[in-house]
Amino acid sequence: MAALFDSCFSGFSVDDLDAAQHFYADVLGLRVERDEMGMRILVPGDSGVFVYDKGAAHQPASFTVLNFPVPDVTAKVAELTALDVEFERYEGTPMATDADGVFRGGGPLIAWFTDPAGNVLSVVEG
Repeated sequence: MAALFDSCFSGFSVDDLDAAQHFYADVLGLRVERDEMGMRILVPGDSGVFVYDKGAAHQPASFTVLNFPVPDVTAKVAELTALDVEFERYEGTPMATDADGVFRGGGPLIAWFTDPAGNVLSVVEG
């Protein structure tokens, strides 16, 4: 069966589009474009991720909405920590992380953090 679509993109809401733009562009160094509908995070070789402002009606996703594959999670965590990004700990759960915020309990190394709207993001080794 032939594919019905040539591409796709992901999207999620935030409670403050200006704060999201600052975080994704100025803190994470990603290229973003804004228009009347919201903001698109532009990733080389990808169709991007759409971010839209939902204001007070926004509810952070209860799952990881965006994953950033990196060759060295520990180094990337250190780099992001220096930029005041705080990592989730998940203490007392099967996903508990170490003192650096890195999950080393099986599978690829991964560390979770949130954007200003509370959406969960990760850096994952791969």
